[in-house]
Amino acid sequence: MFDPDLRRIALVLPAVLVGFTIHEFSHALVAVRLGDSTPKDQGRLTLNPIYHIELIGLIMILFLGFGWAKPVQINPRNFKNPRNDEILVSLAGPFSNLLFGVIFAVVVKILFTLAPGMFYTGGFGPVLFQILSYFVWINLLLAVFNLFPIPPLDGSHILLSLIPDRFAQFKLVYTRYGRFALIALILLGSFTGYNLLPIGFLTAKLYDGLFSLLGM
Repeated sequence: MFDPDLRRIALVLPAVLVGFTIHEFSHALVAVRLGDSTPKDQGRLTLNPIYHIELIGLIMILFLGFGWAKPVQINPRNFKNPRNDEILVSLAGPFSNLLFGVIFAVVVKILFTLAPGMFYTGGFGPVLFQILSYFVWINLLLAVFNLFPIPPLDGSHILLSLIPDRFAQFKLVYTRYGRFALIALILLGSFTGYNLLPIGFLTAKLYDGLFSLLGM
């Protein structure tokens, strides 16, 4: 729901920019490595957030809790194994977010180990902990969210690549109308308080499990 907390937005903004950028750059990198130069030709093979961020999607995630970056375009005809390679490209984004979520959690663990009191004292310590926590949370959230098999999320591209071509009509309808179903589910969940998509629940489980595994 709408959250005008500007302090929270300022703290979460770096994590959102990094999470979106890592996600889209990973799609571009894997596509180029597999033989499709489209992302490179369009200037998407970069870690500069300016080329990956879409303003409306950024505002939405900061204020409403869900949003999007600028999708990386690919041409599967340039792949040697289009079906398998498209799956790899689709997995690259969520996997990169999961990886970086783990990395930032390990950073928190290291800081706690080396300087256990730094996050509890006044000054920058508590703020740093919040920022790092958002880096973990946002990356895990993007990984979980994008794996849902609903267009236009990465999970839908994986699912559609696995469905035989003889179901082309179903794939067309699913792609065309699935995005409207996703928007409806998100909006209903935001304004009613019911988790119609268990994104937050799964992210919280992953977040808690990760820090529990690290002994925190």
